[in-house]
Amino acid sequence: MIGVFHCPVLYMAHETGLGMEGASKALQSLIEAGYCTYDEASETVFVHRMAAYQVAESLKPGDNRVKGVEREWQNIGPALLKQAFFAMYSVAFHMPMDGNNTSPSKAPPKALASQEQEQDQEQDQEKSAGKPADPPGFAEFWKTWPSNDRKQAKGKCLDAWKKAHAERDAALVLAHVESLKSSASWMKNGGEFIPAPLVYLNQRRWEGAESVAPATADIWAGAVN
Repeated sequence: MIGVFHCPVLYMAHETGLGMEGASKALQSLIEAGYCTYDEASETVFVHRMAAYQVAESLKPGDNRVKGVEREWQNIGPALLKQAFFAMYSVAFHMPMDGNNTSPSKAPPKALASQEQEQDQEQDQEKSAGKPADPPGFAEFWKTWPSNDRKQAKGKCLDAWKKAHAERDAALVLAHVESLKSSASWMKNGGEFIPAPLVYLNQRRWEGAESVAPATADIWAGAVN
């Protein structure tokens, strides 16, 4: 139903006639292209867009399928795939926003959590002091960016957001980040290769990312507006 299922490479080799080596190479190509994520330990695959085709691009909150999707998601064994599905579909399918059990790694260090809390407190203090509110989309961008030791320099990121006039493409930026969060490169080694948000903004990496699922961008556009 949601595109997460047991699929050993042996099955792929048999069904395609490619042999084990050919099937392994084909699977790696699909992973690199962002078509799927594969957990080798459990031999489970997550076909990224399958839920959109099998269920819908998005659901209304009262749709009976919302509970069905959540139930299927709760039954996903590999934490890596559970996190990936949540990152891609939590908004479209109205999944529990606390994202219980979605992270395959340990909770962020206390120092990092405290740093984010201090930054949020500073932002609240600025608002209460009458300072200009953040430009559209930046708060959502900062909240969406994965928490790790490179999620720093919020003030500089805000300046980079303004300099790039990213609010014009806020929906695309947010949808692009969501898609990257479930990509093989960002999820590898517990997020070791996730760049700093400042690098992402300075390099305007969302440009040329029009291939991001339109429905996801539309959902973010509604959130930003």
